[in-house]
Amino acid sequence: MLKQFMLFLGPNRARALFLLLGFTGLGNLLMNVIVNENAWARDVQTILVFVFLIGTSIIIISALDSYERGRWIGIIAPVIGALLLCVIFFPPALPIVLGGGVGWIFAGVFLFRPRTPDEYKKAVRALRKSEYSEAVKNMDMLIKTEPDNPFHYRFRAEVLRVWGKLPLAKRDYKKMTDLAPDMAVAWNGLAEIELQIGDYKAAHVAALKSYQLAPDEWVAVYNLGAIEDRLNIPQDAIEHLRHALNLKIPDARHRMLAHLYLARAHARLKDYSSAEEAVKKIQGLYSGIQEWRSLMKSDQATTLRDFIEADVNTATALADGDLSVQELQ
Repeated sequence: MLKQFMLFLGPNRARALFLLLGFTGLGNLLMNVIVNENAWARDVQTILVFVFLIGTSIIIISALDSYERGRWIGIIAPVIGALLLCVIFFPPALPIVLGGGVGWIFAGVFLFRPRTPDEYKKAVRALRKSEYSEAVKNMDMLIKTEPDNPFHYRFRAEVLRVWGKLPLAKRDYKKMTDLAPDMAVAWNGLAEIELQIGDYKAAHVAALKSYQLAPDEWVAVYNLGAIEDRLNIPQDAIEHLRHALNLKIPDARHRMLAHLYLARAHARLKDYSSAEEAVKKIQGLYSGIQEWRSLMKSDQATTLRDFIEADVNTATALADGDLSVQELQ
């Protein structure tokens, strides 16, 4: 939960939140030392608490898209305003106002629930029918009305990827990185597109950025290792793929490919015993090979087949003993 929250904030906002916590926390500790000697110390403590609450609200709300930002301002602003008025004019009523504020926040979450735009619903229905042009058209209309929402570009990019329009998908991921430069998923998506297009150096730059923003997210680390496999950087690939596996890659098919890239990296370094160990892992994850083959049968998997089929065939040959690690380089 905490890790996801830090990823949501991004490194700059997370740093600002920790500095705010440190500043107000230290201030409160200092006031505790002198509170018995100076009556005004209690007022300073109250002010520091409000500085923390308001600062935290600003930091979190600034990470939201425009719709969610307005929604949460509408929920939280009345509570902070009521608490400030209470502290200044009616301090004895603070517990009652605080309880009412908490109740309002819970009620506001349900009263102001976000509505899924109709364009999203229509785009999803079109995508399920493989009507890619119609899906993109609906997202075009939504983006025209909400041009600053990075998640709209992400959804359109995913539709374009399935459709095989990789340059257009790349355009949308680049727009995401412009709108939300601290969003790891934007850089990760851009890295995947560059990898599929075949621009491995550009993919590596984007993947490194994603990794810097989310070093403990397996997808970011796995993609970085996979790109380093393509770039023939075996030492870095080994480091990052091991890290990805330590982060518990959830599905067998990606764990299998991680071990394939590890086997190839070790073979390139002439460490054939380590490569053989990786092959044993591939054999133990044969279900991952079958998962990939099942996915590649889909009508929507043309781009996926073009990109991953050769790796799946290599993993199959290694697992079946038709390819040796000495031939893997």
